[in-house]
Amino acid sequence: MKVIVNPERRDWNAITRRALPDDGVIGERVEKIISRVRKDGDKALLSLAQEIDGVALTRVDVGRDQIEAAANQISDDLKKAIAISVANVRKFHAAQLGSGVDIETMPGVRCVQKNVPVQRVGLYVPGGSAPLFSTVIMLAVPAKVAGCPEIVLCTPPDKSGRVAPEILYAASVCGVDKVFMSGGAQAVAAMAYGTESIPKVDKIFGPGNRYVTKAKQLVSLSEVAIDMPAGPSEVMVMADSTAVPEFVAADMLSQAEHGRDSQSVLVTDSRSFAERTIREIESQLAVLSRSGFASDSLEHGFIVVMDERQDMIDFANVYAAEHLIISMENAWDVAGQITAAGSIFLGNYSPESAGDYASGTNHTLPTSGWARAFSGVNVDSFLKKITIQELTLDGLRGIGQTVMDMASAEGLDGHRNAVKIRLEKAVR
Repeated sequence: MKVIVNPERRDWNAITRRALPDDGVIGERVEKIISRVRKDGDKALLSLAQEIDGVALTRVDVGRDQIEAAANQISDDLKKAIAISVANVRKFHAAQLGSGVDIETMPGVRCVQKNVPVQRVGLYVPGGSAPLFSTVIMLAVPAKVAGCPEIVLCTPPDKSGRVAPEILYAASVCGVDKVFMSGGAQAVAAMAYGTESIPKVDKIFGPGNRYVTKAKQLVSLSEVAIDMPAGPSEVMVMADSTAVPEFVAADMLSQAEHGRDSQSVLVTDSRSFAERTIREIESQLAVLSRSGFASDSLEHGFIVVMDERQDMIDFANVYAAEHLIISMENAWDVAGQITAAGSIFLGNYSPESAGDYASGTNHTLPTSGWARAFSGVNVDSFLKKITIQELTLDGLRGIGQTVMDMASAEGLDGHRNAVKIRLEKAVR
């Protein structure tokens, strides 16, 4: 891995810029896929499954019998693990629910804000080389906590035309209403526009490859809301003399094995620590089952050595990591100065994988620097905020002149008259 020592601040933006390939070709392909699905519905989904994934399907919906059978195909140990994960995720997200707002801003002027769940949500769960059943938990549980009436899930089938039993079991446990065998950009298009089988949803959630991400961005321009912009997964580890090289290496590799375009970054105050971590990465990489993915990913990871603790903190805020691990002295103090990160993990015993699976926090997080402006998925992601106001006559009298003066200043006579006519009539 490349090691950068005390880079100048003027170079930080260039160093932290994600090296994503030009997606012009991907954009064109995705637009064509979306157009086909919008025009031909299920027929397009079946054709695209054959063309892109080499899977021959006769239908896209997963039958209830398949979902029920999935429970017999996974171990009791995994069922127990899923139960613990679901309980912790539900507990953390339920604590996020607020009671709304009901306040009188001035006498006779009552303003209310109420929470209303998104009525039909679409969840995209990646399959492929690593079926991410944990993503089912991270999306479906907060959707249920928020009270969404209908939850639809799309996930790609394997080469035999079946969905991983782990995904089906998690979907059943979490209360997903319908599961469909569709992956990639075509699944996003199906949820955005609806097909004969897949209902049109109001908001689409979930991670995916560059095709999925591009499709979400395109359909969000006019048709449906999405959770957030997202790109390849990433981790940054901040480490000082209190950190353990073996742990840091393991954390960087756990991120790198996600895929070839994932990124792992270490920021440390010691060149010696950086070198020890590199040796540990090489040692641990040799025994990983997904070493090929991890090795390719590490080629565009890097290590930054900085003498000053404040520079490390400032650099982390410029990078805005999806996952930020702080293995430093007074880690809570450092975390208090972080203004851009998807999720933060403190100390030597808080691996990022705990948040990925079972601690309770959500693992669907902003990547590619979007943590400067976006939060990770939470209960609010599945809620709309609707405001209500009621003014009594006295309330309108109290605020009326203010409204009329402001309307006049903007040249909106109709707005002014809507108040004026009421006040004049009340005098008669």
